[in-house]
Amino acid sequence: MTVFDHVEFDNHEQVVFCRDVQAGLYAIVAIHSTALGPAAGGCRMWPYASAADALTDVLRLSKAMSYKSALAGLPLGGGKAVILGDPAVDKNERLLHAFGRCVQHLGGRYWTAEDVGTGLSDVQIIGEQCDYVFGTSVSPAPYTALGVFEGMRAAVAYQLERGNFRGLRVAVQGLGNVGRHLCHLLHDAGAELIVTDINPAAVSYAVEFFDAKTVAPSAIYGQPADVFSPCALGGILNDTTIPLLQASIVAGAANNQLGERRHAQTLADRSILYAPDYLINAGGLLSASREILHDEGEAELLHRIRRIYSTALRVFVTADEHGRTTADVADSLALAQLADSQLADSQLAEEELDYSGIEGISAL
Repeated sequence: MTVFDHVEFDNHEQVVFCRDVQAGLYAIVAIHSTALGPAAGGCRMWPYASAADALTDVLRLSKAMSYKSALAGLPLGGGKAVILGDPAVDKNERLLHAFGRCVQHLGGRYWTAEDVGTGLSDVQIIGEQCDYVFGTSVSPAPYTALGVFEGMRAAVAYQLERGNFRGLRVAVQGLGNVGRHLCHLLHDAGAELIVTDINPAAVSYAVEFFDAKTVAPSAIYGQPADVFSPCALGGILNDTTIPLLQASIVAGAANNQLGERRHAQTLADRSILYAPDYLINAGGLLSASREILHDEGEAELLHRIRRIYSTALRVFVTADEHGRTTADVADSLALAQLADSQLADSQLAEEELDYSGIEGISAL
């Protein structure tokens, strides 16, 4: 079997396997599409069980980045990189420099940034050997959290006909940089939080500052909540976990939340509204991409992130009107963008949609 036969291979333009023996680097860079511009996406470092698992992850993540850029209206393509290794043990300056040289050899077809297992300081080290890094000045996490908050706000308005979060219960899985910032926003908006994380310090922080209820990682799925918000790793919505959900909305920051594409229909069959991750977690990319595109100030950036609210509503309405899953509608919208289609010609045009009767949609 070759990469071309891989179930997650989606006509990716380029897949590069990087090896530096002296630095101990094993990495894979996947460029899904450069139709709209250079491929952009973070570098994840994770102790994958196998190289096959790493390949699956990078193929899925890079495709999602293409869709994320397209839905965000950015002139960027989709790419991703994974480094095989435990960031707590194996990450060092030599390894990051070696990875930077691998990215440099791609000549700007792929721009890299932080992701799970890497942070702002790591990207800055990579940038010592590479011209094609972004997100080096400001962490994208708060902006990612804001986009997820706006997407969740749209889901609450549509599914629950609520214009605010006061008294709503939100179960947050994962309290990393994005999850913590999202909890800040939800707590300030009046939500009651149920949280879990494998890091005890992160859990203690949530208890102290957000008055959060804590549960074991395995117990988070079955919590009686209005919203389930996955903010850790992907693939967590599957045949085992979906039947446990008591929430009527899934909206979170984690990439590739669906175990398989069919699980979008499984959620819909249970009347659970799914906000596609690549639709609502684009805030960080919108922020960090300014270092590639050299445009727009903070006010315009925040405006574009808050537009995630209305885009999400369009997806939700269209899915209901046409009996499709929200993932299918979001995919179609992204593919139309990748094919250089005009949103005004699509079935998602705002004038065709009826938002009457939905409380809290004054932002449109």
